[in-house]
Amino acid sequence: MESESIVYGCIRDYSLANIDEQHKRSMTNLQAIQALPEADGWELFHRDLFGCARLESLAPQSQVIHFGSSYRSIEYEWSAWVQQFENLLKKMYWASAVVHLETETNGTHTFRWDAESCDHQPSAEALQVRCVWERDSGLRM
Repeated sequence: MESESIVYGCIRDYSLANIDEQHKRSMTNLQAIQALPEADGWELFHRDLFGCARLESLAPQSQVIHFGSSYRSIEYEWSAWVQQFENLLKKMYWASAVVHLETETNGTHTFRWDAESCDHQPSAEALQVRCVWERDSGLRM
């Protein structure tokens, strides 16, 4: 029997005093998510993973886009999931992102992306980020 894996986290942009600019950034982010494929039972990465507050309720707060799903042994396809996540990040405005991976067999892992210049702007270029990998094996002394 395959083990269950849980993936969850959030993508955070920072708040702006300029409401029009905040709205533009938030709309760009929502459009990037809406461009993802629909869940069809086989997709690892799809738009139904994501949720966020309505645009009207954002200003002047930071946009926080949350996501989560249960998978069967996602750790075997983890590099493909991360690549798709980073492809999404390239199309968005954001300041930081965190992904938690909880596995039955390999413990809990936390991955963090922090934009080096305080925020990332949509670009086809390689991400300028720091990625930190943390692991909690679940072993307690």
